[in-house]
Amino acid sequence: MTTITVRNSRIAIVQGDITEQSTDAIVNAANSSLMGGGGVDGAIQRKGGPAILKECEEIRKTRWKGGLPVGEAVITTGGNLRARFVIHTVGPIWNGGSANESELLANCYLNSLKLANSNKLHSISFPAVSTGAYGYPIRGAGLLALTTVKNFLLKQDDDATLKEVVFVLFTPRDLEIYNELAKSVMDTA
Repeated sequence: MTTITVRNSRIAIVQGDITEQSTDAIVNAANSSLMGGGGVDGAIQRKGGPAILKECEEIRKTRWKGGLPVGEAVITTGGNLRARFVIHTVGPIWNGGSANESELLANCYLNSLKLANSNKLHSISFPAVSTGAYGYPIRGAGLLALTTVKNFLLKQDDDATLKEVVFVLFTPRDLEIYNELAKSVMDTA
């Protein structure tokens, strides 16, 4: 595990299963329907149980009738998960980098972090959003994720509750890439 201190907060990079994290919240790389799917989304919905889907259905009925837009984030219960909450965000589909993908992906991280702070959460775990079926290259996504989180932590108020951000990578190769990127991103702090 790699750990980096940013002001009075900590960033950790680990390999594992995000559904096993015991942070206050885990982030779901959701699709806009919020009704479950494959990959991280399917794993979270299956393990978390029906309470998550029920809250997602309510969000669709009341707040996001047309589906959650790319880059936005919403929070639900964690259901049967170790995490108390799930923050659902919709990452961009990679189209070669010419369709505003980097700004949209940065918004996934920013809006998730803001939601964690507004709910007075102390810790949050992220997967590598958009790098699976959505095809975002892992190096570009990792650099953007690490930079966005670092800058957010540098700018947050001293009384902000968020103190730990964990990046949970599924494969050894993704872990290696994030660890490599972390060295260069954190050197520019």
